[in-house]
Amino acid sequence: MAGGRSGLVGRGKNVTFIGVRHHSPACARLVGQTIEALRPAYVLVEGPADFGDRLDELLLGHDLPVAIFSHYRDETRVHASWSPFCAYSPEWVALTTGRAYGAELRFIDLPAWHPAFADRRNRYADAEERYAEVTRRLCRSFAVDNTDTLWDHLFEVADDEGLEERLAAYFDLVRGESSAGPDDAAREAYMARWIRAAAADAGDRPVVVVTGGFHRPALQALAGQEDSGPAPHGTGWPEVPRPPEGAAGGSFLVPYSFQRLDSFTGYQSGMPSPEYYQRLWEGGPEQAASALTETVVTRLRERRQVVSTADLIAARTLTEGLARLRGHHRPARTDLLDGLVAALVTDDLDQPLPWTARGPLAPGAHPAVNEMVTALSGDRVGRLHPGTPAPPLVHDVATELERLKLDQAGTVTVRLTDERGLRRSRALHRLRVLRIPGVERESGPATAAEPVLEERWTLSFGDHRLPALIEAGAYGATLGDAAAAALDERATEAGSAAGRLATVLFDAALCGCVDVSGRIAETIAAGIAGAVDVGDLGRVLSTVLGLWRHDELLGTARSTLFGTVIEGCVTRVLWLVEGIRGGPAPADLTRLHALAATRDALLHAAAPLGLDREAALAVAGRISANAAAPPDLRGAAFGLGWSLGTVVDPVRAVRGAAGPHTLGDWLAGLFALARDEVLAVESSDGAGVLGVLDEMIVALAEDDFLVALPALRQAFEFFPPREREIIAGRLLDRRGLRGSARALLRTAADPLMIAKAKALEANVERLLVAEGLVPRRDPA
Repeated sequence: MAGGRSGLVGRGKNVTFIGVRHHSPACARLVGQTIEALRPAYVLVEGPADFGDRLDELLLGHDLPVAIFSHYRDETRVHASWSPFCAYSPEWVALTTGRAYGAELRFIDLPAWHPAFADRRNRYADAEERYAEVTRRLCRSFAVDNTDTLWDHLFEVADDEGLEERLAAYFDLVRGESSAGPDDAAREAYMARWIRAAAADAGDRPVVVVTGGFHRPALQALAGQEDSGPAPHGTGWPEVPRPPEGAAGGSFLVPYSFQRLDSFTGYQSGMPSPEYYQRLWEGGPEQAASALTETVVTRLRERRQVVSTADLIAARTLTEGLARLRGHHRPARTDLLDGLVAALVTDDLDQPLPWTARGPLAPGAHPAVNEMVTALSGDRVGRLHPGTPAPPLVHDVATELERLKLDQAGTVTVRLTDERGLRRSRALHRLRVLRIPGVERESGPATAAEPVLEERWTLSFGDHRLPALIEAGAYGATLGDAAAAALDERATEAGSAAGRLATVLFDAALCGCVDVSGRIAETIAAGIAGAVDVGDLGRVLSTVLGLWRHDELLGTARSTLFGTVIEGCVTRVLWLVEGIRGGPAPADLTRLHALAATRDALLHAAAPLGLDREAALAVAGRISANAAAPPDLRGAAFGLGWSLGTVVDPVRAVRGAAGPHTLGDWLAGLFALARDEVLAVESSDGAGVLGVLDEMIVALAEDDFLVALPALRQAFEFFPPREREIIAGRLLDRRGLRGSARALLRTAADPLMIAKAKALEANVERLLVAEGLVPRRDPA
């Protein structure tokens, strides 16, 4: 934020400090007038010092807004931030006016990658929380809703006379009641060294310093101290910090937009409603209010809202009346917005008006209010000068899309079965992973199991594509490298959330990046090693195992990365399930599917991947014999050992699972893991599992059967319809009955309801007999 005052730094060193609120037209006017009046030798601006030797690039002649995009990456930290400029940014006016009057220009702040900016996405973010209490008192004193309204009242629509003194008083008050943290202190110490160096070099010529108003009081004090910091090559100028060895980073100019600049869309710096302040900068508050009133009315009419000429006149009249009532010589932004609401919104509003607070626009706002906010936000998008350097990725993508005939807008269909189609698919998926606008997949395989051989994409080109590509250049110089780095970052963010890791893995397969990045493998392996959700791990394992075994289409068959994932998932699933404890409960199908995927991995990938079958069998044996383990896991563990070839006595195991509260869940685990084995051992005399099970169920009392029935039904759902028909046929044979097994499976009502009804009837009969209302039936 802002304030201005001249001060001396050392004997005869004339330095003028102008504290500014970022993106404030009033501060921009003050900066321009001060530089024009002083004709300084140096203009020092709060900006990244490592971009200082590229100021000619920044001043090429772009269409604003633009931003310096800075990125940084090392083994422990990934950081990206922006330093945006629009026509009314005081920093921009300082640079352009300083250049016009022959001043030497310097950026004097620490680079964006520096740890002092670790928590910031934007260099020019106003840290309102640092002085929340003083601004709250000021808002109460001036009877305004928030800091933005207070700022307009004090500076934007007030007279310019005395502006410098008012700004200085405001920021002295703010800084006087606030303390700078270590990050601000490091920045201020560094900026003070630039100020001392410039003052020494300028002699008696003026120096103008333009920084955030919060920093101005501290810089005035620090600039007068002796400089003990190192200077390069014996000069008086501070050394520009460089990224540490092994780190990657850099800065590029990107087109910016008013939408990204607006605090109503989440930008936490500067001013809301950038289109309003652009109009105020260009023509003053009266012209801004008049032009934007017409813009709002036009937008509402385009959306079939009835707005008459009388409504338009009423809006202007109310705006002017509110301005006079609030003591404004000219209408402020909130005068305009409140006047528009009063004239054009006749419905009751369910929530406070968005400009009464700071931050993103809340959902559910009145449609007309949304249009007002959008109109004052504006849709301006910057454009870079054609001679602006771009990161290598921009050129690589252009070349790749032209080579693959993907450089035209429209609908594209690609076949995954031919080599060219696969290359086109991978390029488009890499752009999708990098979140490049205008690349939308309409259809295609959503999972590894889908036999979809074709994709349909819609391509479009707009103003937001180039900024996104430039920013994606932080990931790598080529499309493949950038996509792999982005996937690695997503894998890191996913941590041990196995479900999110599965999505990253499938995207890696679609992008053709499965074995490109060793870091992806390491990151995902670490995430799997810390995963705690057995069901999610099972989904990852099932997906990856299918791709590893069969996928010749996407090129993931026998992938090293997927092999690492399979090994990690098998180890982690077995470790987790052995620690699960619990009594009778509904079978957990997700963990049963996870154990089934583990079985498949041990059956089909043990030899090539070196999976330890013996260790798995040992785990299965311990779980199946552990009475503290849940019944479904004990049954699944027994089935795992059986399916892997262990010699077992299944009949004895089934009898050991007897009990209406546990039998069904135990069988669910068994059938999930060893369904084929259960059917294979059945003999005509019914000596197998199903025959013994038939005997046990028939022997259950009616109440016990009712308890066991839901879990039994769930267990037998692991058999597909054809196999259930075979089982039904064998049950008929055991009873010497003839009939259709298929018909036996097609009951007219839900079997569970039938069983409950039968039990209810038995209870009623018992009560009637007990009360002597009906005679007791002869059991014969």
